[in-house]
Amino acid sequence: MLRWLRDFVLPTAACQDAEQPTRYETLFQALDRNGDGVVDIGELQEGLRNLGIPLGQDAEEKIFTTGDVNKDGKLDFEEFMKYLKDHEKKMKLAFKSLDKNNDGKIEASEIVQSLQTLGLTISEQQAELILQSIDVDGTMTVDWNEWRDYFLFNPVTDIEEIIRFWKHSTGIDIGDSLTIPDEFTEDEKKSGQWWRQLLAGGIAGAVSRTSTAPLDRLKIMMQGESEAQRIDFSFTTNERGNAVSLPPVLLVLMLHETSEVHGSKSDKMNIFGGFRQMVKEGGIRSLWRGNGTNVIKIAPETAVKFWAYEQYKKLLTEEGQKIGTFERFISGSMAGATAQTFIYPMEVMKTRLAVGKTGQYSGIYDCAKKILKHEGLGAFYKGYVPNLLGIIPYAGIDLAVYELLKSYWLDNFAKDSVNPGVMVLLGCGALSSTCGQLASYPLALVRTRMQAQAMLEGSPQLNMVGLFRRIISKEGIPGLYRGITPNFMKVLPAVGISYVVYENMKQTLGVTQK
Repeated sequence: MLRWLRDFVLPTAACQDAEQPTRYETLFQALDRNGDGVVDIGELQEGLRNLGIPLGQDAEEKIFTTGDVNKDGKLDFEEFMKYLKDHEKKMKLAFKSLDKNNDGKIEASEIVQSLQTLGLTISEQQAELILQSIDVDGTMTVDWNEWRDYFLFNPVTDIEEIIRFWKHSTGIDIGDSLTIPDEFTEDEKKSGQWWRQLLAGGIAGAVSRTSTAPLDRLKIMMQGESEAQRIDFSFTTNERGNAVSLPPVLLVLMLHETSEVHGSKSDKMNIFGGFRQMVKEGGIRSLWRGNGTNVIKIAPETAVKFWAYEQYKKLLTEEGQKIGTFERFISGSMAGATAQTFIYPMEVMKTRLAVGKTGQYSGIYDCAKKILKHEGLGAFYKGYVPNLLGIIPYAGIDLAVYELLKSYWLDNFAKDSVNPGVMVLLGCGALSSTCGQLASYPLALVRTRMQAQAMLEGSPQLNMVGLFRRIISKEGIPGLYRGITPNFMKVLPAVGISYVVYENMKQTLGVTQK
């Protein structure tokens, strides 16, 4: 990838400090396309492309803004040389941290050992792929010259940043809570980059969830559908004997029950029928009922999750020790449970709003007030136990599948670079999250039914075990996966929308490339 840079602009013989100005000057002249003695951002981008070093807009802008000391929008030779010398010092420290035996060369075993201390486990074969992407002379080791030339224009500053593209989270919200939060470097925490990334992810999540809200509401309706099969027709009138309007999901199921009483069996609610019933009952706007709560809970959930994650990491690791995969899984799961405990009342209100009839609740506040008045404080934690239990299989399978996909990509597709790129990471994240949802979905379904069954006045309130037994006895195993089709249908659009919004928000907020 950097063959021309290594063989012509940066010859190995020119690596000594006395010759560095000449080496830097040769490279500067190659970038200074119009020969005016300065390089602007356009020349830098074009020059790097011509040299076969396309880094991406964020990385190139980071180089430029870091090197442009006087902030005049241009890099002169002194600024250019100072940036490269400072960057080489950082890369020298990174090289030495990898060179465990201090022999001046990095070997595959040293890469494996170093990455393990950073919580990343790779095989010897995968480490050799990393070496191949940097090694020029074919020795399957990397010396300082090869290392320096490879990372000369990569604006990373240490080993952690070099391997950050293998982090589990990309900051993308696909419409369901990410169990394991992203991690930030000390520089990101000090510079404020962390909150900008969280804000960009939050806005992307809000747009994504709003865009896929109709599918989300349909999923909730299908999950809670059979709760109405226990309702008696006496509940269609109020205490004065006047007819009352029922939530669409209950109305549909009462019709199902009528058909069964008369000897004919009606099909369960399908996707088309569900959408048609929602629009018929409440108009187009009803497709987004409950979405406000879903969007509002993003901020507190994210804040609590990241705070809790940091606290659990400190409890599970010694000071200065890097967190491993197991500790990361435990910390992420506990952080997810803590965040869910904090925002769970919003989950209950989201379900109530989604399955409620038009006019039953005027908004989030009215919903909360009526639940508290008629059912008490405990109603806000209906279904809490299955929700909490669902975090364990979700987190475990999500992380395991993600690591498996990463390893598969390294073994089969990593050739010129070990950086998979954002699209591969997004694909791995979406697929692993989908597998996690598939494993935990029965618990999510029971949670939703426990949240919704309290709306059926006078009916028995079954616990988690009771609901599982009734679902299996009446609907079989497929009954545990009611509504999973619209849930899967929203994954791809959610990923696409989140990615586009997230990248645009990062640029707007000035978030640099990871």
